[in-house]
Amino acid sequence: MDSKLAAYITLVCTSAVLNLSILVYTYLRRHHYTNIANLFMWNTFTSMIYCFGYAFSLTSTSLEQLRFWNIVQYTGMPFFPPLGLLFVMQYLGYKLTRKRIIALLIMPCLTLLINVTNESHHMLYRIYDIHSVLGAPYSEIKYGVWFVVHNIYIFSCMFAAFLLLLSRWKETVSVYRPQLFALICGQLLPVVSAFLLFIGVTPDGIDPVPMVIWFSSALYLWSITSSRMLSIMPIAKETIFNNMNDGVIVLNDTYQLIEYNQACKNMFSELDRSTIGQPFDQVWYMLTGQSFPVQLDTISNKLNDTIHQADYIYQIRISMLQQSNNRSGLLIIFTDITELHTLQQKLEHQAYYDELTQIYNRRAFFQQSEQSLMKVKDTLSSFTIILFDIDFFKKVNDTYGHQTGDQILVHVAQICTAELGEHMLFARYGGEEFVLALTGYTLVEGENFANHLRLCIEQKPLVENDRFVSVTSSFGVSVTTGAMEETIYQLLQKADEALYAAKRAGRNQVQVFTEKQEFVE
Repeated sequence: MDSKLAAYITLVCTSAVLNLSILVYTYLRRHHYTNIANLFMWNTFTSMIYCFGYAFSLTSTSLEQLRFWNIVQYTGMPFFPPLGLLFVMQYLGYKLTRKRIIALLIMPCLTLLINVTNESHHMLYRIYDIHSVLGAPYSEIKYGVWFVVHNIYIFSCMFAAFLLLLSRWKETVSVYRPQLFALICGQLLPVVSAFLLFIGVTPDGIDPVPMVIWFSSALYLWSITSSRMLSIMPIAKETIFNNMNDGVIVLNDTYQLIEYNQACKNMFSELDRSTIGQPFDQVWYMLTGQSFPVQLDTISNKLNDTIHQADYIYQIRISMLQQSNNRSGLLIIFTDITELHTLQQKLEHQAYYDELTQIYNRRAFFQQSEQSLMKVKDTLSSFTIILFDIDFFKKVNDTYGHQTGDQILVHVAQICTAELGEHMLFARYGGEEFVLALTGYTLVEGENFANHLRLCIEQKPLVENDRFVSVTSSFGVSVTTGAMEETIYQLLQKADEALYAAKRAGRNQVQVFTEKQEFVE
């Protein structure tokens, strides 16, 4: 065996042993890695078969041995380029469907089958023999049409993987670029070697690809052990990072902007790469014209807040980041809650406002009037309840129809709303009944205001299709002071008794409930 051949075998065996070492190492630690390790192991396994098969072929002394080891090579060589492409695609975050995997592996399976049956059709090798000058183990080959197809395919797979990796270089943060560089080189070297073999500039009878795989394998081993390539995939993480619906901003320990995702760019269109490295307060002022509403240096762990920006409302979540050098940074997440906030306001409006008249409903009245009554008790002030309803409302519905009845309810609500003053709570109590709570009003003041509303309603009939519909109302008034232990329900009961007294007295009038339980006009 000459020294040149010995050197070839040594290089190929180095590639094979390195692949075997990586395969065993990855398999033993597979539980520490993500699912991408499975594709990586298959890629390494087929590469190892290819290298071992070629190493043994370089020891062949007969044509039969050369063909046998050639077939062994082809159980691995056609598969490792498409498997490498699948590995890179998964690494970059592409979704691998069963159809995609099968589509990429059909060609290698056909190539293996065609190689095994080559003697019957010569599609892969038109001539496969021992080299007439160099002798065994060098081979003299004239390629068939399928060899061209096969080489174009595997070259395309390796070149596609190389281009995909290269396309992500700019958007990869510097801390992960060594890992990406190792993968790029790991794809580039076999591509170049395969191209040189294909155009016929390599030594006769020698395949250079297995001789350079050792270098790619060494780079992969370094990436796995030092940069945790199989457990942390920054490229795939960046794909997820930039496909998040929430806007994300990353700050370093001095509150400088170091990263943001596409969703954040969509939220704040003026955000661009020139802002990287700038103090976040300056960046935020440039984006919004305002100071950031949260003091960043006071955050000790996590913070949730809401900010309004232009026509949008964002929930912001700020949390500490612990970096490898033990310095802390900040992660700011922006969630667009504009639609949610609008929906909440709509639901709140439906919960507390009457759908027809758009004034407070009974539920809102009780909730707010009880709070007002508690404040009155603290200040020893007075608190007045006015309860009124529309006279002969059933007759109006029977005469003019329910649509006109609804319009009268809206009409009365609008008249009263226009007369409301400070510290007055107005609501639809139910049906044709309305209620007011007046904070700080005495019984006399409450009675006067009730009469004022009664006159406003009486003097402003509803105009409907050139038809005037007169409306009158009856009122009941009750009062309490901070010195008395009365509830809203008790006050409403007294006002209700006064209201019925007004009805019994002829309607369209105001009655008050006195402390002696007597009714006066």
